[in-house]
Amino acid sequence: MKISVIGTGIYGTALGLDMASNDHEVIMWTENEELAKHYELKHDLKPITDVLIPSTIKVTSNLKECLESTDFVVLATSAKYTRSICMSMKKYFNTLTPICIATKGIENDTYSFLSDIVRNELRAKHIAVISGPTFAVDLIHGEPVGLSAAVTTNKAFKYTSLALCNERVKLRENRDLYGTQLCGSVKNVIAIAAGMLDGLGFSESTRAFLITEAMHDMKELLEKLECNPKTILSFAGIGDLMLTCSSPKSRNYRYGKLLGERKSDEEVQDYLKNNTTEGYYTLLSIKGLTKNRKIKMPIINIIYDIAINHKDPEELVDFLITKA
Repeated sequence: MKISVIGTGIYGTALGLDMASNDHEVIMWTENEELAKHYELKHDLKPITDVLIPSTIKVTSNLKECLESTDFVVLATSAKYTRSICMSMKKYFNTLTPICIATKGIENDTYSFLSDIVRNELRAKHIAVISGPTFAVDLIHGEPVGLSAAVTTNKAFKYTSLALCNERVKLRENRDLYGTQLCGSVKNVIAIAAGMLDGLGFSESTRAFLITEAMHDMKELLEKLECNPKTILSFAGIGDLMLTCSSPKSRNYRYGKLLGERKSDEEVQDYLKNNTTEGYYTLLSIKGLTKNRKIKMPIINIIYDIAINHKDPEELVDFLITKA
């Protein structure tokens, strides 16, 4: 298959390497012309990654070239750019081409799920959403990983499996697109809280306390938004929650740790500027979504108050103890 990867961030690159190892023709798109030129000379994507990328993978800044005659598309850009990227893709995208969303998040202004943006902007018929406990670096190093694949059609799952699956990558199918995206989005916010606890000097026991409470709240959110509550038990749910909330490899976790350590606002903002921290963006979206739908989710409110309103991070511990 010819596979088009939209975005050359570390996760998109990891997926591209996996798919190229399955003998697919992979072409990756970046809006950065200098990065595309650098790749032609060096076969890496600095400053994204130092990993050498095989010459069989092509990198281009020409969106038409990337999407022309493609069999499968992987969308791996930051959530906040999903709509604008889809609008740019529209004139080159065949609505019958299966498309896989590898980005986690919910749009800030509209509280739209990314699958809805792809469906509405591209008129895509065959949509997959992949989500689960996979750090890009582990995928690059060939570690065994499992992902949830929420799909609209059998064709979407067939192409996603053909592209990604091998002796190191497993996909488990479901039809709960919204639930899968909610889990993948909210876990990034909870990871911020886990980092706060680490920054405050608390142990793994306290982080496990947080994860357990977060699971209950995420399950209630799924039910209130008419998703499948069992999705919390999937790779996209408990799997991703456990991974992201327990490892400093997570950019969301490291951001939360800065807050817990009470670093200066300048240092925190510098971190956000230089690191794609989806949890920060998603925190604003989830806060708006729950308020808009009149859903009570106190754990989101306390994280929001600390991260956005500069409340004392110790209030997170008080909240966990007193939470009903």
